[in-house]
Amino acid sequence: MMDTKLFLQALSKFLIGLIIICILLFVPAGTIYYPNGWLFIALLFIPMFIAGTIMFIKAPDLLRRRLNAKEEEEEQKLVLLLSGIMFLLAFILAGLNFRFGWFKLPTIAIIMASIIFLIAYAMYAEVLRENAYLSRTVEVSENQKVVDTGLYGIVRHPMYTSTIFLFLSMPLVLDSILSFIVMLVYPIIIIFRISNEEEVLEKELDGYKEYKEKVKYKLVPYLW
Repeated sequence: MMDTKLFLQALSKFLIGLIIICILLFVPAGTIYYPNGWLFIALLFIPMFIAGTIMFIKAPDLLRRRLNAKEEEEEQKLVLLLSGIMFLLAFILAGLNFRFGWFKLPTIAIIMASIIFLIAYAMYAEVLRENAYLSRTVEVSENQKVVDTGLYGIVRHPMYTSTIFLFLSMPLVLDSILSFIVMLVYPIIIIFRISNEEEVLEKELDGYKEYKEKVKYKLVPYLW
């Protein structure tokens, strides 16, 4: 039987996100004829719709957790605020860059960024498949277990690894080097988030300390 409430919640968030992105890109651009804006929207929202549909059918509990964005940790509320400001600036600058023609990237850079974006999206989808407890907030769910296989056997936070590639390729897809400079703040935000998240996991998730000893690297193998 279809969960109507979950369906409406997911659909409304999807549509609201689409509308907000369109406003942030096309209003500063002064036109809807912003090809890179439409390219980005296609790369972002078509896979998102497919992934959301699969989760709704196969893993509704995971989808429900992914839709919950209310943080309880004070440190993470600051992270969300900074991330929100960063995204606002990045999208608005991308639109303004197109409108006034400040800087243009070579076509090959946009193509490569689009490929990286899709690869990172596929990695993100694999993380969702591997970890049924994955939430958008820092929390430990009831009966949650440590996942140490697949990508989690390589780094402790593969979701954040994938989002770093996603968010750093995003402004290049939008043909905006200024937005890319703004998005360089994101890895710093993620480092701060991970520090707090691991404190919570060590306290509340059985076996996480042992997992940290087994998997040494947080984001990038042999680096950090």
